[in-house]
Amino acid sequence: MIHIVPGKCDYCGCCVGVCPEDAIELMESKIALIEDRCTNCRKCVWACPWEVIEFHREGVDHLPKETPQIINEAVKF
Repeated sequence: MIHIVPGKCDYCGCCVGVCPEDAIELMESKIALIEDRCTNCRKCVWACPWEVIEFHREGVDHLPKETPQIINEAVKF
């Protein structure tokens, strides 16, 4: 599950730009995660230069939707 650490965000927008589901919004004084849209792909985690966004395995009941494609590519010989 994606978790945003309050108070560390510099509002650079890197996370917003990489989210394929538009699940992150920057507001005047905070960053908001729209959980219904989030697929836990973790692109926002990797893009954040301030380490504001974290991924916690607890509470994740689904895999990123790219997972079947990644697995299929990995098993090709």
